[in-house]
Amino acid sequence: MKLADILTGISPILRILLITVLAVAAHFAVKAIRRFSQYLLTMKVDRKAVSEESLTRRYPKIATIITILVSAMTFTIYFVAVGMVLREFKISLTTYFASATVIGLAVGFGLQGFVQDLVIGLTLIFSDALNIGEVVKLGDEIGKVDNIGLRFTTLINLHGQRILIPNRNIAVIGQFRGGCIRAYVDIQLPEGVEEDKISQAIQAIAKGMYHQHRSIILAAPETFGIKGAKAGQWRYLRIKFKLWPGQMKIVEETFEERVVQVLKKSYPDYATWMITITYKVE
Repeated sequence: MKLADILTGISPILRILLITVLAVAAHFAVKAIRRFSQYLLTMKVDRKAVSEESLTRRYPKIATIITILVSAMTFTIYFVAVGMVLREFKISLTTYFASATVIGLAVGFGLQGFVQDLVIGLTLIFSDALNIGEVVKLGDEIGKVDNIGLRFTTLINLHGQRILIPNRNIAVIGQFRGGCIRAYVDIQLPEGVEEDKISQAIQAIAKGMYHQHRSIILAAPETFGIKGAKAGQWRYLRIKFKLWPGQMKIVEETFEERVVQVLKKSYPDYATWMITITYKVE
């Protein structure tokens, strides 16, 4: 029995109430689907392992496909629900779907970007160019891939800001394996300085910056100790930073400047060129 037949013999107020219930049910159905998909994406897999991983981290391609299916189901539910509600206002579903098709064809040329977004999005998924959870650079934006949808790819940057990028705008992809960049800082120590005292002071600067800039410096700096050098050359202290990609200035400028200020107290001629920074991808 059709919904229209059921509603024929009841009062207008009850009809409005049932239509409202239909709209609310569609909305809650979408919320339930999204919540279930979120549960799947965050559920732990391989519980016997020492380090439990979520489905998103362990199977990023499956997680991405789930997000696309959820988007498609959401659109379908809302589209059908709107059609059924309109039918109660004497607009037939046949007319509704036909008009949607005609309108779609009419504006098709104007929506070529949508088709490009869809095709490129699917290409990104099945070519392993993008996976949920990895840190990438798309154009000028750097962030962790949070979602690959039918139209947009969503990144979360170091400030926690969600960046929505149309799939058709993704031309070049830069992947950061491990989600970070390593910065190795070699600090030359002049002859005659108290190496242990200077080393402790520099390590205190590095730790202080870590606590001050947790979103940029992703882990506590690692100190390799004072290294020896050939005869006639200075010894040096090496410190490793684990940085959010694209945020190297915090080492090149802030950390370097603070270290130079400390060393100038013992060696007035100390200069920034005596500090060497080398970068490696995780």
